[in-house]
Amino acid sequence: MGEPKRKRGRKPKAPKTESMDFQFTNPGPSTTATATAAANDVVSASAVELTEGSPPSARRGRGRPRKIGKHVEKSPERRSSRFVESSNGDARHVGAVVVPEAPPRWESVVRVVPSMDAVVKVFCVHTEPNFSLPWQRKRQYSSSSSGFIIEGRRVLTNAHSVEHHTQVKLKKRGSDTKYLATVLAIGTECDIALLTVNDDEFWDGVKPVEFGDLPALQDAVTVVGYPIGGDTISVTSGVVSRMEILSYVHGSTELLGLQIDAAINSGNSGGPAINDKGKCVGIAFQSLKHEDVENIGYVIPTPVIMHFIRDYEKNGAYTGFPILGVEWQKMENPDLRVSMGMGPDQKGVRIRRIEPTAPESHVLKPSDVILSFDGVNIANDGTVPFRHGERIGFSYLVSQKYTGDNAVVKVLRNSQILEFCIKLAIHKRLIAAHIKGRPPSYYIIGGFVFTAVSVPYLRSEYGKDYEFDAPVKLLDKHLYSMAQSVDEQLVVVAQVLVADINIGYEEIVNTQVLSFNGKPVKNLKSLATMVESCDDEFLKFELEYQQIVVLQTKTAKAATLDILTTHCIPSAMSDDLKT
Repeated sequence: MGEPKRKRGRKPKAPKTESMDFQFTNPGPSTTATATAAANDVVSASAVELTEGSPPSARRGRGRPRKIGKHVEKSPERRSSRFVESSNGDARHVGAVVVPEAPPRWESVVRVVPSMDAVVKVFCVHTEPNFSLPWQRKRQYSSSSSGFIIEGRRVLTNAHSVEHHTQVKLKKRGSDTKYLATVLAIGTECDIALLTVNDDEFWDGVKPVEFGDLPALQDAVTVVGYPIGGDTISVTSGVVSRMEILSYVHGSTELLGLQIDAAINSGNSGGPAINDKGKCVGIAFQSLKHEDVENIGYVIPTPVIMHFIRDYEKNGAYTGFPILGVEWQKMENPDLRVSMGMGPDQKGVRIRRIEPTAPESHVLKPSDVILSFDGVNIANDGTVPFRHGERIGFSYLVSQKYTGDNAVVKVLRNSQILEFCIKLAIHKRLIAAHIKGRPPSYYIIGGFVFTAVSVPYLRSEYGKDYEFDAPVKLLDKHLYSMAQSVDEQLVVVAQVLVADINIGYEEIVNTQVLSFNGKPVKNLKSLATMVESCDDEFLKFELEYQQIVVLQTKTAKAATLDILTTHCIPSAMSDDLKT
């Protein structure tokens, strides 16, 4: 007969339903639930307010009805209702009675990483040296990074996180207290720092992080820390994608490193990389920022970390990673190997140059072929067996040693195989990679500011791209020159503080000083000593590019005091030059 006609202006009533679905957000493990009025299932301990006419989803606010336009429906038919759990499990209507919400059960949250509570946030106030004005420091600034607690009431973080620190504070996860920390050691080359806290309360209820073995490729890792984007702890996961000798940006060294595809952002520095067993396999310390790459981060692996810790425990201070002070050449060309007298079954690398300050300079010679190090044969490309299916640069074997350890080096010289026992030492560079927290040295005479060149000095003067923007002469010495003695320095005229006595010399900037009054300049202290004790009529400085600077001795020394007063400089030389 067709559908029955209905009266105009009146909407058909919706059929009564026996159930109503809704969703709610809760910090517990489950975030979705369905409530059925006739069912006996437990719905929720929290009161959830529902309003007819709006979708049956979770309501915003603490039980307040969602606003529709600018008002809330309040007709009798659309009156809001509350459902709470009754004693028999049925839902009962309580009208407009406000039922307080039960507190969320935070203890039911599943821990993603068991050792997460040992990860701390590191707050540091830095006061960096001012290399352009070495008699003062820059304006202080604050930074935050990550760290984690290890056995022995100690905390590990990155060296660059606490470099030039004036104050370091630590905060545990879930705590509102910042504890003052003491820096025990800073390993600049490996970018690791060791801290401690004297307050016993800081160590209560925290289980130290345990170290695991070196992971394999494709092993899962989880990086925990406090990166930018929020104040709470952050967890990112990935896998180990590469393992090789890496360039450590902060330390200007090359050590074993792990590459992972987990995101490592600013603030993650110093946080642990955890394996699937909950053990630490590394420390996050740098990432690759390039338009062609995504999510490439680097981790300091456990062999480097344990070397740093054992070095500190053995010597009471950080002494560094030793090196074999040679530059070498690959021997992959067969004609080259024949010319060096190598047999068909012999492999190795040829020594190009030897550091004059290295202990091995007394026994090794250029054109020696290094066949093995501590009994491990070296291939023609300079690699040694590492693990199954992997090879790594033989410098890894050297870095596993400690300063002062002995090593047996087998070389081929004039078709004869020789063995030498060498005492290993740290690298002495002509241009130091770091000033190790000390203030920069300087000396002023007649408005000329003399200082010693270091990598931080070049970075301060020419920015992060100093390797492209610094003067060619300085870069050549930085990359290729070797120190002839342990105390040798590269001394430059940093700038000229303009005064009447130095008219015509104003444009001399960052130019090396070769000699003073005909005597070679070995380091900044020797220059200051020679100038201060000079009784000659003139002060004559021979500079790079065949430039010379000549000042009258008495006039220059007399004018120095006025120049210091004009520029508010407390002393004509740094404290380290006075002793």
